Amino acid sequence: MKAILTDIEGTTSSIAFVAEVLFPYARTHLADYVAAHPAETAPILAEVVAIEPGDPVATLTRWIDEDRKATPLKTLQGMIWADGYAAGAFTGHVYADAVAGLRRWHAAGVKLYVFSSGSVAAQKLLFGHSDAGDLTALFSGYFDTTTGPKREAASYAIIAAAIGVEASAVLFLSDTPEEVAAARAAGMDALLIDRASDGGDIASFDEVSAVRSPLPSPAKAGAQ
Repeated sequence: MKAILTDIEGTTSSIAFVAEVLFPYARTHLADYVAAHPAETAPILAEVVAIEPGDPVATLTRWIDEDRKATPLKTLQGMIWADGYAAGAFTGHVYADAVAGLRRWHAAGVKLYVFSSGSVAAQKLLFGHSDAGDLTALFSGYFDTTTGPKREAASYAIIAAAIGVEASAVLFLSDTPEEVAAARAAGMDALLIDRASDGGDIASFDEVSAVRSPLPSPAKAGAQ
């Protein structure tokens, strides 16, 4: 296994952190941020109007409530969260087993990458201001929705080509079955993580032996 590609929400980090901390913060500060940064946000608002005519701020607020995976929304959220991280309003949640696993694999020479619906900027903010400190040095690259939808095999083929390895040499970790299926369709090894039950292939990063094999530890091997 030459590379590991990981999702964030529900995989490295708590869904609750995203849903109960990041999204509400962006929603609360969206209108004020747009008003205070007209030059920086104007192109984003124009993208929103092109997708859905009307008041872009109202549209973005509704998209937050709907958890829309729209690139302009993710870009603006990342900008707002940057202010929140800088102000110390919150730190990025990363599970302890994810921190340990990422550090272990990095030390073993496995290249680490992120593929999330959140913007690349937002990804770097979360790992750069994590509960465990700055983790960005562990990663070799980041991918977001500008690469393609996370539930389409073509996106994973593009990522494999971008990082310069065969898809079969990449292990993808995610809590979403459709994403795991798409990665496998592209030729990647993939494991479904389910932190709440035994419904997935693994329940934590501790069960992944990625240096030699994409399979989980013997205790969980029967789950596949």
